[in-house]
Amino acid sequence: MDDKPRNLKAMLAEAKDASELMVDLAYAALYFDDEGMAEAVLDLENEMSDLVHEMRSLTMLAVRHPREVDGMSSVLLVVSSIEQIANAAVDISKIVLRNIGIPQALLVDMAEAAEVSHRLVVAHGSHLVSRSLADLELPVVVGMRVVAIQRGRRWLTDIGGDSILEPSDVLFVRGEPAGIVRLRELASASVWVPPQFDSAQGLTDLDRAVDTLVEMKNLSETSIGLAYSALVLRDLSLAREVRSLEERLDGMKVSLQTWVLRAAASDIDPSQLRGLLHLAEAAEDIGDQALQMVTLVLDQEDIHPVLALALGDTSDVVVQVPIGSESAAENMSLGSLGLSLDPGYHVLAIRRAGSYLYNPQKNIVLRSGDLLLASGPEEGRERFAEICGYVLEFDGETGMVDLTPTAS
Repeated sequence: MDDKPRNLKAMLAEAKDASELMVDLAYAALYFDDEGMAEAVLDLENEMSDLVHEMRSLTMLAVRHPREVDGMSSVLLVVSSIEQIANAAVDISKIVLRNIGIPQALLVDMAEAAEVSHRLVVAHGSHLVSRSLADLELPVVVGMRVVAIQRGRRWLTDIGGDSILEPSDVLFVRGEPAGIVRLRELASASVWVPPQFDSAQGLTDLDRAVDTLVEMKNLSETSIGLAYSALVLRDLSLAREVRSLEERLDGMKVSLQTWVLRAAASDIDPSQLRGLLHLAEAAEDIGDQALQMVTLVLDQEDIHPVLALALGDTSDVVVQVPIGSESAAENMSLGSLGLSLDPGYHVLAIRRAGSYLYNPQKNIVLRSGDLLLASGPEEGRERFAEICGYVLEFDGETGMVDLTPTAS
């Protein structure tokens, strides 16, 4: 990571970003069977341990009066949850490092995700060398964005358009799976062939377990995004959705265990089944930590202001924007809008008629009144709001954001 921040707000923001990066890298290490990415998760864990220790120490020192205890305890709870999310990422990465094994069908299903993470090394003389990210426009060209750079022993997580790529930089990117091939060409990296699986046979108990686990992965990642949003916005409805997701994850884990035990009766490599159970445990742990954070909102406990400032001041922000009447997004499919390219946002959920649609598919058609919950770069918020039919106005003094319909 970069030089260690000196205040609690900056450390919280960095820890949040780092924990999410660790989860992304851990799942990507599985998909690409990449020990380098799995080792990167362990490197980040060492950085995270130091950061968590500093945050806890600073939080304790900041309490100067008994009335400040409740507020600061909310900070300690969130710090603990972030640490546990990072630990779950380490558990996932160990599936690769210890060769525990997972079914090939799982890798194929993971390729169907709306976004995937990838790791590649910038080769000397490649198209990427000595150019800024703003100049390369990777989100537009390949549909992927750089979320971190490992340069020697240094981790660069505060990535901006002015970041210049150097030879031997290790890039950690996130975006549409289709962009991986072109991005590797630009970096002069070796050719990558996506995993394939023969699914000619009928649906088996193992297939059901794999499908359930992929959904658990998606829901656990969504729950984290919703949890941070609930804390920043102090939104009770979002907190309740996180609780609902955690209950679904618990039920899905039980179903997965049943199908794995039934599949064990077939002629299947038991190491693959062990990997499924290991991964399911980690996915459920992530959902548990999301619920732990939103208990602050559910129980209407004191939430220290630094949490909203820190969790809203990270490399990716989470926004809620409705679809306006006669906007560019109304009656358009999510895929046709290309939000992951411009402005680089990923839709976590759509609220429609009082309920949420999690990890919406690209073919879903947006309607006027739908509420999009999405994450993406801070600099893309205004463009995202514009596509949805709103002008975003930010009050620098209060930190409040107002949305005004474009038509008005």
